[in-house]
Amino acid sequence: MPTRREFLTTAAAALGAATTPALAWQTKEIVTRLNAPVGLQLWSLRAYLPKDLSGTLANVRRMGFREVEGAGLWGRTAAELRQALDTAGLRCQSAHLGYERLRDDLTGALNEARAVGATWVVCPWIPHENAVTREQILRAADLFTRAARTASQSGLRFAYHCHGYEFVPADEGTLFDTLARNTDQKLVEFQIDVFHAFYGGADPAALIRRHAPRVTSLHLKDLKKGTPVVAGTGTGTPDIDVPVGSGALDMSAVLRAAMKAATRFYYLEDESADPLTHIPRSVAWLESVAL
Repeated sequence: MPTRREFLTTAAAALGAATTPALAWQTKEIVTRLNAPVGLQLWSLRAYLPKDLSGTLANVRRMGFREVEGAGLWGRTAAELRQALDTAGLRCQSAHLGYERLRDDLTGALNEARAVGATWVVCPWIPHENAVTREQILRAADLFTRAARTASQSGLRFAYHCHGYEFVPADEGTLFDTLARNTDQKLVEFQIDVFHAFYGGADPAALIRRHAPRVTSLHLKDLKKGTPVVAGTGTGTPDIDVPVGSGALDMSAVLRAAMKAATRFYYLEDESADPLTHIPRSVAWLESVAL
C-alpha cells in the first residue's frame, strides 16, 4: 500500500476494496469532555474512499463525526469532493497537502484547500532518505514560513504534522526543536501525531506543553503495548496501530495537556488493517474517558 507521502504526491490511487461495508450504526453525535471537536482523518479509510466516496463519507457521518481532515482528492476534483462532503453533512476544516506541492505549486495547493472548505493547510512529511538531516529540516523551516505567510495573506492557517523522524538529538534539543526555532512562531503551527511522536522517542504530553499554543490540532492513535520505541522512527506498520486508549500511550495525560494548550481539533487517525472496527472503539473510549 502506498505511503501517505506517495498518495499526496500522485494525487490518488485506487486502493483496497471496491465498496465500503454497510455499517449498522445510526447517525449520532460524538460527545466528549474535550473542549473541541473530534474529527476523522480521511486517510484512515483510504481503502474505501477511492471506490465509494459518497457511501464512505455517509458512513463517517453515521459514526458521529461532523469534522474530517483531508488527505487528497480521492480521484475527484476539489469541487466534487466538497459537494460529497456537503451532501454527507461533513466539514473539512483542515487538509493535508504534500511538501512537494507546497514547494512547487503553493498557489494551487492553497486554492485546493479553500475549495474543499479548509481553513488549515497541513504538511504531513518532510522528504528524506534514511535519517533526516539538519539541512533538510532547515530547508523545510524556510518553506513552511514562506507557505504560512502566503496562506495567512489569504485567510488560511498553516501547520506541520510531526512524524517521529524529527526526535533525534540536535543543537537545539531535537530536530523538532530546530524546526520550531527556525519557523515563524506566530504563523507556523503544529499538528502533533501522538502515535508517531511517542514511537519516535518523544513524550507527547511534554511535547504539547513545550510548544503550546502552537499545537492547534492532534492526531489521535495508539501504539500496541510492548512495541519497542526507537528515537527517530518515522513510520509504523498496521499491526502496531491499536484503538485509542488500549495501547502504550498515556492518552489521558496527552488529552489534558492538549486541553490546557487550547488545542482546536482532535482528529482520530487509524492506520491499522481494520479501521472500521478500530474507529468506533476509539470513539467509545474518548466519550467515556474522564479528564
